[in-house]
Amino acid sequence: MDASRELLEALRENARTGTADLARQLGMSEEAVADGIAALEDEGVVCGYQAIVNWEKTDEERALAAVELNVTLDRETGYEEIAMRIARFPQVTDLRLVSGDFDFLMLVEADTVREISRFVSEKVAPVPEVTQTVTHFVMDTYKERGIELRDGHDDDRLSVSP
Repeated sequence: MDASRELLEALRENARTGTADLARQLGMSEEAVADGIAALEDEGVVCGYQAIVNWEKTDEERALAAVELNVTLDRETGYEEIAMRIARFPQVTDLRLVSGDFDFLMLVEADTVREISRFVSEKVAPVPEVTQTVTHFVMDTYKERGIELRDGHDDDRLSVSP
């Protein structure tokens, strides 16, 4: 595995790790790590850093939905143009062109289920190329971007005593 790939994997695991710790983990100099991160950011390979929030542990309400979108293309309009139009909405957290029974998979976040419903019906469904939407509301989240959100500290093993 080359140094850039190792650096990317380390950043994906924990983007808060300092350059000194990354250098030690990867067997590189701090300067090489800092330069590598800067280059990855400049090239658009690393596009940002975000916290993974377990909303259930806060007093805030948050709703999430996965929305399947089907679209119709014409000679002037392609997937990329439709995607760029839909991706501009701040409620859209993820948008992917996918294979299978629908064209796009869109993840949407808002404060309430009603806000998501209104957003899909008033903003996304009216897009001329969108022919169908199917909304799946997320009931519970157990793992997000590789991070388990449950307290995995429950030890359900039976204690053994002499």
